[in-house]
Amino acid sequence: MSHTDEPRSRCRCSGTRERQSNAILYNILSRQEDCEPTPPERPGCSSPPNSCHCETPRTVCLRTPDETCQGASAVLVKTIRFMRSLPSFQQLPPCDQLALLRACWTPVFILGLAQDGLDFQVSETPACGLLKSILLNGPEPHSATAPPTGRAQPTLPAVHKLKACLHKFWSLDLTPKEYAYLKGAMLFNPDVPHLKAALFIEGLQQEAQHALQEVVLPLHPHDHGRFARILLTASTLKTINPSLVTELFFRPIIGPANLLELLAEMLFMR
Repeated sequence: MSHTDEPRSRCRCSGTRERQSNAILYNILSRQEDCEPTPPERPGCSSPPNSCHCETPRTVCLRTPDETCQGASAVLVKTIRFMRSLPSFQQLPPCDQLALLRACWTPVFILGLAQDGLDFQVSETPACGLLKSILLNGPEPHSATAPPTGRAQPTLPAVHKLKACLHKFWSLDLTPKEYAYLKGAMLFNPDVPHLKAALFIEGLQQEAQHALQEVVLPLHPHDHGRFARILLTASTLKTINPSLVTELFFRPIIGPANLLELLAEMLFMR
């Protein structure tokens, strides 16, 4: 079979204008076609990038949402408690606290996932069930299986990136002290825009990094590259989109609520 006959190479872009009146059904049918087994793509047969938008990343959901969301929620509570427990953080202007919360909660939370060893599995978002619902009952605007318009859904590549990040930290086998100082180094990020105390925050980050190094060297005196590896691994946290974490772990719990607003309420709760 020539590569032009392979299902991955078929372009389904033609005729989309005619299908725009039933875009939801068309997208479901397209995804159903993608679910059919396809042979591996041979070298040299892939289409040029950006030439076709049919092959979109598969959206996924948690395989055990009740258990995983409960564990993630516990980690999130610990994350806010960690911020509240730092006197140096509490000394910052409230606007800087809020700015750091908005910009840095995700990497600190992921470090919490790694520290607690919270692993999870995902499954592809079921399209066939939604197709059946549409065919029998018509589309439901607020269906639990239908993502709200404009809200990015977790994709398999994004989840793989997150899990790879977690596995890197697990391979480092950090101690609780190493995690604590690393969380501080990630939280006190002087590069966050519009900080009033940016220089003070930069000093706090340097102190956290220095404290981390002071912990690492005695524990691993013969591993001179460990400190650099920890910081390099921590830099990958910035590549994880906060919306992925929100939609994957917390959307099933909070529904349409704004997670950042909830976090701010938790942070400033007295």
